[in-house]
Amino acid sequence: MEGRFLRLIDSLPFQGRGTSTPEDMSSRISALIYGNILVLAALIPVTHSQDRFGIAVIVGAAVTTFIAHYFAELVGRAVRQGTVADHQIRMSELRDSLPILFAAVIPSLILALAVFGLLQPRTAQLIAELFMVLRIATISYVIDRIRDERVTAKTHWTALAVGGVSLAIVGLKVALGH
Repeated sequence: MEGRFLRLIDSLPFQGRGTSTPEDMSSRISALIYGNILVLAALIPVTHSQDRFGIAVIVGAAVTTFIAHYFAELVGRAVRQGTVADHQIRMSELRDSLPILFAAVIPSLILALAVFGLLQPRTAQLIAELFMVLRIATISYVIDRIRDERVTAKTHWTALAVGGVSLAIVGLKVALGH
């Protein structure tokens, strides 16, 4: 799923189609990981009675982090290259930062199900948290795909370890926060 998402980001018309360099892909995977962890961290402190507030927290965290990340990347690139970014570079950095924004979409939609009464707020939050844990755990598969490498036992163990840590964080939240 995330691999298809990164290919979708690559096809956006900011810089032409299929122009990804290894540096572009590493920037996108970094933003993807960062956005997913950030959204999970934003989900955890929201109580089950704050479903509308939870959506605002998630979206607000993603938007402000996206802006900060984009700005920081432009400044970093200006330092590395010794020049102010031109339009093409600004658009490239914008595209590379988009995974941070998209990390908030599905969890927000899941929480919206509670706002509309289709799920209990606590259930919606748990589903959103578990979705994020699964998304974070599967990053190792995305990285293997980007590198054009075969999935190995190490990939599976990494996914299990990362998912386990993420699940432990959510478990602690549920145990201590409810």
